[in-house]
Amino acid sequence: MSLSRKQWPGYWYGEARSPIGMRMLAALYAALTGLRRRAFARGWKRARHPGIPVIVVGNISVGGTGKTPLTIALVERLRTEGWNPGVASRGYGRDNPRVPLWVERDSAPEHVGDEPALIASRTGVKLRVDRRRADAALALKEAGCDIIVCDDGLQHYALARDVEIEVIDGRRRYGNAELLPAGPLREPVERAQQCHFRVVNLGGVPAPGHVGAGFGEWPMRLHGDLALPLTSGRARPLASFSGQRVHAVAGIGDPERFFSMLRGLGIAVVPHAFDDHHRYEAADFEFGSRLPVLMTEKDAVKCGALANDDFYSVPVRAELPEAFWVALLSRVQRG
Repeated sequence: MSLSRKQWPGYWYGEARSPIGMRMLAALYAALTGLRRRAFARGWKRARHPGIPVIVVGNISVGGTGKTPLTIALVERLRTEGWNPGVASRGYGRDNPRVPLWVERDSAPEHVGDEPALIASRTGVKLRVDRRRADAALALKEAGCDIIVCDDGLQHYALARDVEIEVIDGRRRYGNAELLPAGPLREPVERAQQCHFRVVNLGGVPAPGHVGAGFGEWPMRLHGDLALPLTSGRARPLASFSGQRVHAVAGIGDPERFFSMLRGLGIAVVPHAFDDHHRYEAADFEFGSRLPVLMTEKDAVKCGALANDDFYSVPVRAELPEAFWVALLSRVQRG
């Protein structure tokens, strides 16, 4: 389920109690999703395994948490360890979700989804979008991959998996910890405890007073140090914008995460937040003032035709403790 940020009720991430009507609907939602989980757990519904290790990256809450940067980091680390990874994704928001597609470096985001387009352009990994992730995994195996990373597949139980990684937004966490529509959760908090790894996205610069990841959680920071022009020209150090006003554009699950990273570098941000997976038009950039435009890499893959020389993409890389990688690789090898 994907909701516009404008549609998120204030009580999801505030202190107000959710309305009783929403809690009644949440109870029905809990019963239906719980029945589905039990159906797969007890074998009433069949999960398929491709016969090679499967790592699933996902979250139990609505909205972005940092799954895509982690997926990219997984692909890169697995390659350095001698694996030939493939990525299976649904390709949210693409024009024809019923048609499975291979994603290339230059695939159009509207055809394959913005996140798969970003992953492919950054890594060149074999990537298959299919609403049936198990079918995508089998296609990747046939294409020569020896390990599968499933992007945003925690609730896709039809694909059997060896490792589950939950990604948590370090700022919003689980909100009021209630299920949809009373809260932002797709599954109960207890479901997260079943994941092999729980990664907390602390962003680029921690908020004041942030205590970081808790016990049993792995901290992840998103580090960006370059601004890449969308048209022509050379890359600039992101810090070179320090002390300047810029238009900052973010159409991700939590735009404030991007804005905070820029502010932490001393950049004067004029924020422009859009809904996750937003499809941009020229009118979206009629800001009324000519300033540099810094945007997330996920947004930039959709804006090449709309950009001028003032537009820059800010790629980030996920940084995690080495102990996380040791533990993950050990579990994959045991599987």
